[in-house]
Amino acid sequence: MAGNGKPKIGVLALQGDFEAHQRALERAGAQASEVRTDSDLQKLDGLVIPGGESSTMLKLIMEEQLLEPLRRFGTNKPIFGTCAGAILLATEVTHPAQPSLGLVDMSIERNAYGRQIDSRISSIEVNGKSREAVFIRAPIIRRVGPKVNVLASYQDQPVLVEQGRHLVATFHPELTADDSIHRHFVDKVAAASNT
Repeated sequence: MAGNGKPKIGVLALQGDFEAHQRALERAGAQASEVRTDSDLQKLDGLVIPGGESSTMLKLIMEEQLLEPLRRFGTNKPIFGTCAGAILLATEVTHPAQPSLGLVDMSIERNAYGRQIDSRISSIEVNGKSREAVFIRAPIIRRVGPKVNVLASYQDQPVLVEQGRHLVATFHPELTADDSIHRHFVDKVAAASNT
């Protein structure tokens, strides 16, 4: 935790709209920073892996030798993965298969809703409230394990799930004015930091 009592949450800044996540985290009560190296991870209470193109992001993670440091970080601290970040957190990736961090017990299919033209803004229900969800070449969670809690679904498929300290969204909550999902993650990070 920062000296001001705010959780220190990094956003992996290799690709994707990491700046929008930083702004949302700060509005939700965190101290946000960009993460590009293993040493950047050492100072954090939690991490967001943003959307982008998952195979490109994975290539950049490998080039920066961040795969194992990210996996180690996730065994002890919370990670929130959105869209491509969700793919990277899964235990199984299909269409096509690719390596992942394997931190959330789920199978996820890349680009499952179709191409960029099939992107959409829809409403989902989270905790009994309607929330706007921006899907951009979104993956679909095809299977969740018994320890995964489904927080929201769209077209009968899970789109917001959590397992232990980790949170996953197949959409882009950083692209709306509603910070409730980021606030939920900030609360998870704060709770994990106090244990």
